[in-house]
Amino acid sequence: MSTEQEPTTPQDELSQALPPEQPEVDDHAAALDELQDRWRRALADLDNLRKRHAKELAAVRNEERARTAAAWLPVVDNLDLALTHAGSDPSAVVEGVKAVRDQAVDVLRRLGYPRYEETGVPFDPAVHEVVGTVDDPDAEPNTVVQVVRPGYGEGSRQLRPAAVMVSKRQE
Repeated sequence: MSTEQEPTTPQDELSQALPPEQPEVDDHAAALDELQDRWRRALADLDNLRKRHAKELAAVRNEERARTAAAWLPVVDNLDLALTHAGSDPSAVVEGVKAVRDQAVDVLRRLGYPRYEETGVPFDPAVHEVVGTVDDPDAEPNTVVQVVRPGYGEGSRQLRPAAVMVSKRQE
């Protein structure tokens, strides 16, 4: 047996000092790459979803505008017809305008905004806007006595409140 050692080089000493590459490091790097890839794909999917949603929203908005405009076309047609007959019998024109108004109120009702103009009901600040008070001994205090301008809609879908005159307290 020989007790002599072979001469070592600095590279040999360095390779002996460093531990061999661990397979765990490669696994972690691969897992990190996979997660980064999945993250990038998720971001791309989210961006595509946002773009698709914006297009769909614009399409729905345009369809609803067209549907609403189409609902008003008969009203406009009847107004044109009333204007062509404006020179004839005034009472017929007045009746025609009333019919067109009723048609417009019906369009609003079908769109989800019914007209309300009730008198004799208690004042409700959610649906009424007081434009004045009157002293009416026949009416209960805080009761709608006169509707100056009707309201349209109900609940959270209110276009405008009814402008009303309210009875004040009798003293």
